[in-house]
Amino acid sequence: MAWRYCGNQIKLWRERSGVTREELGKAANYEYETIRSMEQGRRKPTLRLLEVADELCNAHGLLVAATDYLKPERFPSYSQDFANIESEAIALHSYAALLIPGLLQTEEYARTLISNSCPPLDDETVAERVAGRLQRQDKLRARRTALFGFVIYEAALRSMVGGAEAMKRQLHHLLETGELRNVAIQVLPTGCNAYPGLSGSLVLLETAAHEQFAYVEGQETGVLYSDPAKVSALTQRHGMIRMQALGAEDSARFIRKVAEEL
Repeated sequence: MAWRYCGNQIKLWRERSGVTREELGKAANYEYETIRSMEQGRRKPTLRLLEVADELCNAHGLLVAATDYLKPERFPSYSQDFANIESEAIALHSYAALLIPGLLQTEEYARTLISNSCPPLDDETVAERVAGRLQRQDKLRARRTALFGFVIYEAALRSMVGGAEAMKRQLHHLLETGELRNVAIQVLPTGCNAYPGLSGSLVLLETAAHEQFAYVEGQETGVLYSDPAKVSALTQRHGMIRMQALGAEDSARFIRKVAEEL
């Protein structure tokens, strides 16, 4: 919507000033179809086009002011509500099946995942998404009264994201973070008959007002549940997974062993 609105403003200012698409394209060094795509919101208007259009159409900075609204979002649209609630949660319990949870990822691990998205993201979006993921982690240390519990399936520990050395650094980061007094990290070994865990990852959250939420994410989609029945079902599932996981101390030894094998 930001692309469409900004593109429409360029078009309106251009037509008001009597500037043709050809003239704007020539001044900005863009093809006619490129200008048309940007005006219709099918392509993100560039800073160069905004600057040229602003000067050519005498917009006095009004078009350039749109730059801030064209910055990529730090979180995918489907996860923004979850990110907002997560930032204020007083308790968070997570189960991760195939990847290290975002709150526990190193910058190297996060950048590898995000930069290898499919379809590919542009460099600016990658940088914003990585920054957003790292910013989320501040709450682990800044809010020591908030409780964080993580259960990680063994497969996530053995996925070579970024290569062996990068993964070793990620595992050591887990050990370091697990020493925080408000953080508990458990491992669910693949040898356990933890069938509820095979259905995928989930996150349970509680707010300061004691509202209960559950979040489930998949390929290009995420659902935040507040319905008590749905939250209850996912809470029961998480409870079963947690009971079958190793304790915190045994989990730390397990993670250290996996790191030593790399």
